[in-house]
Amino acid sequence: MNEKADAVANGKKRSMRERIRWDYTILFLLIPAFVALVVVFPDKGATARHVAWEYFKEMAMILPAVFIIMGLVSVWVEREFIVRFLGEGSGVKGVVLSFILGSIPMGPLYVAFPLAAVLLKKGAKVANIIIFLSAWACIKLPAELMEFQFLGWKFTLVRYLATLVVVVALSEVIGRVFFKQGYEVPDEALDGAEG
Repeated sequence: MNEKADAVANGKKRSMRERIRWDYTILFLLIPAFVALVVVFPDKGATARHVAWEYFKEMAMILPAVFIIMGLVSVWVEREFIVRFLGEGSGVKGVVLSFILGSIPMGPLYVAFPLAAVLLKKGAKVANIIIFLSAWACIKLPAELMEFQFLGWKFTLVRYLATLVVVVALSEVIGRVFFKQGYEVPDEALDGAEG
């Protein structure tokens, strides 16, 4: 029994090392490519450096908070709670809660991906995670208020309802495909999230 557990642990460590090695390989290929493009197109170089620096600063400010939230959710939110409200048997309340969780927060979409991984690892239904990510991407309440102000209530209402229908329908289809395949979050995507 211990030998099997050791083999699984060693396989996970090896997989993580391979992934880290692959990430560094991509990084070391991108840096010379970036420098070459700046040299070849010097007029665009300053803009590219500025944009890259701004993205770096944004991620450096946001990601630590995301990791703290992930840790808190992983430790303090019980699996039974997630399964009850966002799991396979959650029904309409899971759909509504997924929309609410996705539409209230501020921040770029890449913040939602690690949170979605934590929720999946804790037992959330794939369809509800798709709704959560879709709501984060296109149904944020502050954006809806701006849309209402500039485009009017008819446009906002029609676009909002159409988005809701499409997101729910697609999430169910995609969720069933992943459910039949027995999808699980890869361990290396979320080390330390206990189920």
